[in-house]
Amino acid sequence: QVQLVESGGGLVQAGGSLRLSCAPSTSIFRAMGWYRQAPGKQRELVATITSGGGTNYADSVKGRFTISRDNFKSTVYLQMNSLKPEDTAVYYCNLQTYTNNYWGQGTQVTVSS
Repeated sequence: QVQLVESGGGLVQAGGSLRLSCAPSTSIFRAMGWYRQAPGKQRELVATITSGGGTNYADSVKGRFTISRDNFKSTVYLQMNSLKPEDTAVYYCNLQTYTNNYWGQGTQVTVSS
């Protein structure tokens, strides 16, 4: 069973920055990413990064968020800048292998106006 350890959430004022980290218990994956779920809304993709380094972003975060990976540690980071109140959500780390899909426990990000 793959474990994902998330950290870095918190409370920040609008315009501020946060960095989320996700440390997997495996270095073998097809892709990793971050998803978020706001109250009363469906979980949505924020950003993904493949094992080859390719990235993909939701339109709502392009230019503000950056996903990256520490190849040595296999840790994936989400740098979030220029945060907006609408970014408030529980952020979930996701890891995909070629056969399975794993989720972290989630970390709360709250952006105050």
